[in-house]
Amino acid sequence: MSVKKAIKEILLEIGEDPKREGLRDTPDRMEKMFKEITAGYHMDPKEIINEAIFHIKYDEMVVVKDIEFYSLCEHHMLPFFGKCNIAYIPNGKVVGLSKIPRIVEVFSRRLQVQERMTVQIADFLKKELDPLGVAVVVEAYHLCMAMRGIKKSDANMLTSSMRGAFKKDERTRGEFLSFIGRDLK
Repeated sequence: MSVKKAIKEILLEIGEDPKREGLRDTPDRMEKMFKEITAGYHMDPKEIINEAIFHIKYDEMVVVKDIEFYSLCEHHMLPFFGKCNIAYIPNGKVVGLSKIPRIVEVFSRRLQVQERMTVQIADFLKKELDPLGVAVVVEAYHLCMAMRGIKKSDANMLTSSMRGAFKKDERTRGEFLSFIGRDLK
């Protein structure tokens, strides 16, 4: 079944008329929208960073913070969105600055849970850069929690994934958290 046909069926099931003026083009729009917001399934993060890894002797923390992202909760297919903060300590390799937000885009443009997305980003950077450490902290607002069920519209979710020096060394972790406006206490 095509997305368009499924949307028409959903409209009928909820008591709507898919032929009425305001809904006539909705199945087409929804199909295009789903292709756009799930484009991460058709992106290869290795291809994104392929020619943007540079061999440089630099062993201080690199931080890219407040990377906006949008994703769909795999449980209810409602949006969750927020900011992703990433740090790594190079071990002879750095990645082009614009590639880090593109990596976030790859993993967020799929049906997701925030916890998995956070780990996928950290694991990918760890594998491809082999840094001394990687840290990913994601804060997001989930419409599935705000609009339905418990209906808590002020709640945000915070997840983290720490590797290497960020997991082992409290000072390194603390430095990163202070850079992104978080505190250990």
